[in-house]
Amino acid sequence: MKMKRKWFENLTMSLYTRFMFWVAALLTITIGMIIFFFQRQEVRTIDERSRREGFLLAQNIANLNLNALIWWDGETVRRNLAAIEDPNILYVVIFDRYNNLFAATASVEKKEEIICCSHLPEKIDENTVIFRPSFFEINGKRMKIREIEIPIFVPGSSVRWGSIKIGLSLAKMEAEIRRMRTILLAIGFGCGLIGLIGAAIFTRHITRPLQELMAATVRISKGDFSQPIPTRSRDEIGQLAKQFNKMIEELQLARKQMEKAQRKLIQAEKLASIGRIAATIAHEIRNPLTSVKLNLQKVLFNPNLQDNEREHLWLSQQGIEQIEKFIRELLNFTRVSELNLESFSLEEIIQSAIKFLEASFKEKNITVKVNFEKKLPPLFVDADKMRQVFLNLLRNSQEAVDYGGHIDITISQTFNENRPFVRILLSDDGCGIPEKDWDNVFEPFFTTKSSGFGLGLANARKIIELHHGHIRLVKKEGRGACFEILLPQGANHALNSHR
Repeated sequence: MKMKRKWFENLTMSLYTRFMFWVAALLTITIGMIIFFFQRQEVRTIDERSRREGFLLAQNIANLNLNALIWWDGETVRRNLAAIEDPNILYVVIFDRYNNLFAATASVEKKEEIICCSHLPEKIDENTVIFRPSFFEINGKRMKIREIEIPIFVPGSSVRWGSIKIGLSLAKMEAEIRRMRTILLAIGFGCGLIGLIGAAIFTRHITRPLQELMAATVRISKGDFSQPIPTRSRDEIGQLAKQFNKMIEELQLARKQMEKAQRKLIQAEKLASIGRIAATIAHEIRNPLTSVKLNLQKVLFNPNLQDNEREHLWLSQQGIEQIEKFIRELLNFTRVSELNLESFSLEEIIQSAIKFLEASFKEKNITVKVNFEKKLPPLFVDADKMRQVFLNLLRNSQEAVDYGGHIDITISQTFNENRPFVRILLSDDGCGIPEKDWDNVFEPFFTTKSSGFGLGLANARKIIELHHGHIRLVKKEGRGACFEILLPQGANHALNSHR
């Protein structure tokens, strides 16, 4: 047994063979189950139909001979039975009201086991019927039959005047069942064959590119980078082939420095891993990251370094600085928890944010228009944090609008849930944000830009919510985006909410 198991484990089968094997097995099982249950239902249906037809035949013969039976006209009954020409009816036996033989067809004159007696119970009604499987021998041939026996009642009377027993051949039913099974098997075989052909084509379509990839890996392992893999589709396998060809090109360029490139790749993967987990352990990796940066700086001053090594080290240092920038933004997002609340003019905060980005606006000839409602009350806010909010929003608008674009800021008083709020609308005529992304723009790390970490709007929302305000995207006429900010009015409310 152990030898058989070991032989099976060592048996190598191609992906094509294994896929086809399991497809064939699943098709066989599925089609077999469908055929089994379908033919079972069909056999039941055919059997029920045969029973119903036999019952109707017995009733018709009984009705045909009812008057003769009532008048004890045996000669008429025998003549009627002899006139039956249905080849499926092998015999007919009629008993009188005392269960004695009244008349029978010639085929059972000497068969005592059939003509001896009736099998009907004592208590019966017009709906009583007995079906019995049996065998009947005719001309030396033994046949399967269904014996059907029903009582004979005179209409309007509850007295039984006799009973009729017929032997119905099952040859027609069995032939129909065989024909039905043959059709089902043919359909199942055809469906299975079509399924296998389709699976073979589909499997070939999948395994052929994989075989080419496998052959390419063998060539690459031998140092041959000359033959790219043909890209025949745009699906995942086609993308895999495209990336594989790109990898071959990169390997061709980096072949002479393979060992150094591998070491740099491992280092880059480590840095990338640190970047992926920085959102949860930013505080824990900042100090080790600083140490790595210092060591790289020391190595950079090593006079024995080659130029290419110094260049790679310089690229690594830039990567660390990028990670530090990400960590700083992440910490800014996670550390916004305490507010220094004081009474400030919202106009002054916004104007200071605009002045901070004034050079960027002039570079793109952007017009910034601010509309303040008269007698706008001061707000009890953290000015530095609120300035950061408007800096993030204005910087996003500056990046979104084209040269000569417009940014509009409108501040007014409003009520929300019977509470006074200051409403700020900041809109631009830039590229805008797709409405399908409106629910995600304030989520950390979500961004629609090619650069950035997706923390600016998330940080803005957190600061606004710490002030017990609201920020959201609203619809505007024309192109561009429009942010709505609601900040509660009143120093007492802000103090109580902050506490």
